[in-house]
Amino acid sequence: MVTLQNEFLKIEISAIGAQLTSIFNKFNRTEHLWQADPSVWAFHAPNLFPVVGGCFNNEIRIDGQSYPMERHGFARTSEFAVHDCTEVHAKFSLSHSESTWKAYPFKFTFQVLFDLFDSELRVSYKVINQDVKAICFSVGAHPAFNIPFFKGENYDDYYIEFEQEEQLEKYLLSEDGFFNGQTESVVQSGNKIDLRKDLFLDGALVFKKLTSREVLIKNHKTPNFISVSFPHFESLGIWAAPGADFVCIEPWLGYADNVGGAGEFRNKEGIRTLEHGHVFEVDYTIGIT
Repeated sequence: MVTLQNEFLKIEISAIGAQLTSIFNKFNRTEHLWQADPSVWAFHAPNLFPVVGGCFNNEIRIDGQSYPMERHGFARTSEFAVHDCTEVHAKFSLSHSESTWKAYPFKFTFQVLFDLFDSELRVSYKVINQDVKAICFSVGAHPAFNIPFFKGENYDDYYIEFEQEEQLEKYLLSEDGFFNGQTESVVQSGNKIDLRKDLFLDGALVFKKLTSREVLIKNHKTPNFISVSFPHFESLGIWAAPGADFVCIEPWLGYADNVGGAGEFRNKEGIRTLEHGHVFEVDYTIGIT
């Protein structure tokens, strides 16, 4: 376990999945990250690579050949190497191997970097193409935040506030987690979505078209909030296990497959293509107020 800390926050990160496991607010002695109760949802904040969401038949097709691929990719359960640690910075690295080659026939390095600035944590993703050809991938984040923040509060005291006014259309998923081609308007008040325990009974709220690049988790009764800014991500998922005391804010570059399957991986919606010798970088920031 790697620990970063300053006068505001204490951060813990596991080498398995380069996964955040704790965001502890030193001022009010509050843990803001979901603590991965295995009976509800056994992750804290998985990093999604080289796919986001589920793949039809749990496989991808590259140059006509099928490869097994688990939901949200293999990075979240892989062991990363740890580099360059200081009190406020750490870099985690996952490189191609015999194990990854069986599911993803590309030579790559996937890095997750953490930088602590006062009461903000920046999480950066870097994909390095080490192959002789272009590589294809998606990448996304999946942090889960405890709701409510404090004892004596209720889940439905909280809401999600978007940076800008949005015409929120969620893209609907089948029972198996694949897009069915339909959308539905999300009933909201201005730029807010009120959190309720039944909000996610039909799965995640997936917004493929957003103007906002920041959302806040706020409380109707108190001034404390969490911000998640994602300047370079195109889409956002919001999810919780039904009835659970958390909410996930998920910046995405990539999507689950559509009902009926998918063709070549390189043509999958949301896939990024990175040429030989090039590096792809994107980041998001969590702020605690």
